[in-house]
Amino acid sequence: MTPEPAPARSAILEARTALGIELGSTRIKACLVDVDDPSLVLAVGSHEWENEFADGMWTYPLGSVWSGLQAAYADLIRDAERRHGARPEALGAIGVSAMMHGYLAFDAEDELLVPFRTWRNTTTGPAAAELTGLFGVNIPLRWSIAHLYQAMVDAEPHVAQVRFCTTLAGYVHWRLTGRKVLGVGDASGMFPIDPGTKSYDSGMAARYDELAGGRVPKLAELLPEVLVAGQPAGELTPEGALLLDPTGALRPGVPLCPPEGDAGTGMVATNSVAPRTGNVSAGTSIFAMVVLERPLAGVHHELDLVATPAGDPVAMVHCNNGASELAAWAGLFHRFAAITGSPLDADAVYTALFSEALAGEPDAGGLLAYNYLAGEPITGLERGRPLVVRTPDSRLTLANFVRAQLYGVFGTLALGMRVLADEGVGLDRMYAHGGLFRTAGVAQRFLAGALDAPVSVAETASEGGAWGIAVLAAYVRAAEAGAGSAGLGAYLSQRVFGAFAVETAEPNDDDVAGFASYLEHYRAGLTVERAAADAVALKHAVALKHATPMKGATP
Repeated sequence: MTPEPAPARSAILEARTALGIELGSTRIKACLVDVDDPSLVLAVGSHEWENEFADGMWTYPLGSVWSGLQAAYADLIRDAERRHGARPEALGAIGVSAMMHGYLAFDAEDELLVPFRTWRNTTTGPAAAELTGLFGVNIPLRWSIAHLYQAMVDAEPHVAQVRFCTTLAGYVHWRLTGRKVLGVGDASGMFPIDPGTKSYDSGMAARYDELAGGRVPKLAELLPEVLVAGQPAGELTPEGALLLDPTGALRPGVPLCPPEGDAGTGMVATNSVAPRTGNVSAGTSIFAMVVLERPLAGVHHELDLVATPAGDPVAMVHCNNGASELAAWAGLFHRFAAITGSPLDADAVYTALFSEALAGEPDAGGLLAYNYLAGEPITGLERGRPLVVRTPDSRLTLANFVRAQLYGVFGTLALGMRVLADEGVGLDRMYAHGGLFRTAGVAQRFLAGALDAPVSVAETASEGGAWGIAVLAAYVRAAEAGAGSAGLGAYLSQRVFGAFAVETAEPNDDDVAGFASYLEHYRAGLTVERAAADAVALKHAVALKHATPMKGATP
C-alpha cells in the first residue's frame, strides 16, 4: 500500500498553500505557507537585486522586477522540491508586497512614462511642503502624490500623458491579475486615507483636483481602487502566471489578496495591527509603526499618518537610512578576517561584532556614527554622507565602534519616536523584525534602550514581509470561508501567532541613559553631517549604489 504523503507535501500537492512575494530594497523574497495554518512555512526563495542611481534618481528597471520575481519563485520551487519532494503547480492564494511609496506613472496605453522613482528620492520638497499646508496633514517627500505634484511644479513633459499612478506592489499585482487595486496600507503612502471610509480622503482629493487644474485626470480616475485585508483582489491570469513562472507549470486562476506595502506586511509579521501596538522594521531603511487610539493633536514632519492593512490609523516614523552602512563595515571586517588567514562566514562576522558591542560603554564611548547614504527628511538633509565622528578624548575601541554603528541605525528613528511620545501616544508593546535582530539579545536590547520601551522579537522575525503577505493571502481564503469575520487582529492572534515563542528585552537603565547621551550629541552633530553633504561631492553619482549585506549576512 502506498504511504500517505507527509502533511507539508500533501498541502503542496493539493494546493492548500499561500504564496507571499515581497520586493524589498535589496532582496526579492518568496514564502510558501500552509493556507490552513500560515504559521507553517513550507518553502522559501530569494533573489538579490539593487537600485540604480540614474539621471539623478534612485530607480529599479522594470525588467529587473520580473527577472527578479522569476528567480525568487524558481528558488522557492527548488526549495519545496528539496524539502518535500513536491513541486507546486497550483496555489491556494497569492499576495504581493513591495517597498512603499514612490512613483510609477503610465499613459493611456499602459506604458511607463518615466523610470520608477523609489521612496529613497528626496527631490519633492517644494511639493510636499505645499501639499502639507493644503491638507493640514504631513505629506512626506516619498509619497506618490508628492512625486506627481512635484512633476507638475517642474513642468515635466510627461505629466500631460499621465493616466494611472501606482506603487511597485500595485504594478506587479496589476500585471498578474489585470486589476488596478491597492491594499489600504499601501494606498495610505500614495494619498491620505479617511479612516471612516477606508479609502482616499474625498475632501482632500477635491482640493488636490482643484490645485492640479486639469493637468492630470482627477484622482478618482488616476489612483488604484482601495481594498482592505480579506477582500478578494482578482485572480492570476494566464499571462500573469507566465510572468511569474515562465516554464508554464504554474496554473492560472489563483485568488490574490490586495497588494500591500512593506510597512503593512511588517505589522502583520509582528501581530501589530491593534491599537497601542507597534513594530520596528530594519533593513535598507528603518521605520516604526504605532497603531493609534486617537488622532494626533498636531502636524509633525517626522510622522506619517498611514493605515494598517485593515484600514486603522497608524503613525509611522520612516527613516531613509537603515542597516546598509552597518553592512558595509561588516564587509570590511569580513575581508580583514580573510586576509589574516582566519576567514569567517558572513553571519559569524555579525555575531562576533554584535557580541563585542555588548562590552561597549553605554554612550558608545563618545563615538558618533551617521548611516546617511542618502538624504534624510526627518533631520532635514537632502543628501547623505556616512560619517564616524569622535572627539580626541573619546574611547576608540572595537566594542564602542560597533555599538556606535548600531546606535546610528536607531538614531534618526529615536528622534521621530520622541515626537510621538510628546504627543502622548500610548504603546503597550513594540515588536521588531528584520535580519538585524537575528543575533539574539543585541540589536533588540539596544533598541529597547533607544526607545525606553520593551522590545519583543518573535521567532518569525527572519521571515519578514514575504511571510506577512503570505499570511494576508491566506486571510483572503479564511474570509471566504467565514473564518475571518472577527477581523484581522483576531485572525492573527488566534490562527497564526498562538504557537510562536516571543523573546522580550526590557530597557536597561544604563542603556537608556547611555543612548540618551548619545542621541543628544548625535542631534548636535547633524551640523557636521550637513556640512559634509554640502562639501563632499559625489564623483560618480550615476554609478553609485548602496552597500548591500554580504551573501547570507544578518541585515
